[in-house]
Amino acid sequence: MIRDPIDTDLETSPRTGNTEHVLDTQNTQSTGDTSIQVNDLIKVYKAGKLEVIALRGVHLEVRRGETTAIMGPSGCGKTTLLNLIGGLDLPTAGSIMVEGVDISDMDEARLVEYRRGKVGFVFQFFNLVSSLTAEENIELPMRIAGKPRKQRERRVKELLEAVGMLDRKNHRPDYLSGGEQQRTAIAAALANDPPIILADEPTGELDTETGSGILDLFRALKEEYGKTELIVTHDKRVGRIADRVLRIQDGLIVGEAEVDSEAHRQMEEVVSENTALRERLNNLTRILEEASTQAATTDTEIKKS
Repeated sequence: MIRDPIDTDLETSPRTGNTEHVLDTQNTQSTGDTSIQVNDLIKVYKAGKLEVIALRGVHLEVRRGETTAIMGPSGCGKTTLLNLIGGLDLPTAGSIMVEGVDISDMDEARLVEYRRGKVGFVFQFFNLVSSLTAEENIELPMRIAGKPRKQRERRVKELLEAVGMLDRKNHRPDYLSGGEQQRTAIAAALANDPPIILADEPTGELDTETGSGILDLFRALKEEYGKTELIVTHDKRVGRIADRVLRIQDGLIVGEAEVDSEAHRQMEEVVSENTALRERLNNLTRILEEASTQAATTDTEIKKS
């Protein structure tokens, strides 16, 4: 685990000099079952006299606890949309409500708080710190958020088990496969327990088998932790795990694709079986650890006698 001398300091706002928890108290509205509400969203990028319209008035609603996939070709605006919802960029016009909070006109200090507590990001290229182990990469968001050390340690172990990386926790990214790096990145996205996971082409750098395993993991984690997942991709396999699949083209949501209900049912059965198997393996691991500890204690007592 990463060690630091101060475990509980929160970042202070450069605007006020005080610690801010603005997300619970400012611009909050009742949203019912809606987690993300986007209205008339426009994003224009300017380069000199040239203007590129990336989003052209997008409307989007994502229900709480569902997995929504947004599919489209390269350059259609899907990553721009994800960045705006994630607070990594600001819209030119329109509004973005996330968990009852309007983030479209937040200043940078409030966006930092928003990104830290409300959303977890999973990127195509993993975005892990190369000098840190898998365990330390998962812990890092909690350190930044000022979580106490013991809480960090418990959460890291829980997430390592959840993504199947407990036996690889001491390895740095260069010594992990692409699938292992993405599993670590997903655990890091879950570290601060955000209600929403935003994933940008999470299978883009993975082979077919590994990519399918990562999609299974997304589905399992949604079932286990109840997260709202928004995945932008051109990978049609994402439709196997999604509750809804939306199509985006030329900066507009142009329709909703039909979800294969039979494939969806089969996926849920696989996830259920995998979850049960993981629980049995975890129980077996604990039994073996206890037996090993008992054997060591007995051996010590015999030597003393």
